[in-house]
Amino acid sequence: MGKKYKVGYTAGVYDLFHIGHLNILKRAKEQCEYLIVAVSTDELVQRYKNKIPVIPYEERKTIIEAIKYVDEVVPQVNRDKIAAYEQYHFDVMFVGDDWKGSDVFEKVDVYMRERGACVEYLPYTQNVSSTLLNDVLNKIYEGK
Repeated sequence: MGKKYKVGYTAGVYDLFHIGHLNILKRAKEQCEYLIVAVSTDELVQRYKNKIPVIPYEERKTIIEAIKYVDEVVPQVNRDKIAAYEQYHFDVMFVGDDWKGSDVFEKVDVYMRERGACVEYLPYTQNVSSTLLNDVLNKIYEGK
């Protein structure tokens, strides 16, 4: 049986890689023949999260490249999803369902549907995030 989509795209920081990251990549690849993953650059993360990732970009990129579900890794230098669509011409953008209903992705979905593509929301893995892991590690480091 063929996949639902030919080319898929997803993006993230992928800092402190965890099972939630792997779940998104696996679920995305189950639906497309070719999966492009954009990894946020350190500069982008610094700009919009006002923090530096624990794992540097080149190392995060290498980790994502090693995952069997990923066909291509590209740098994410801005958060403009329409520009990403125009650059990579994918059929579907995969996003965690925690973003469902957000203005950003509603506009992107309308734009993409007008061009024969769409946004698919994948289940967000509860109780795990890089921020949570970082908080736990900081508490251990601080001896609390």
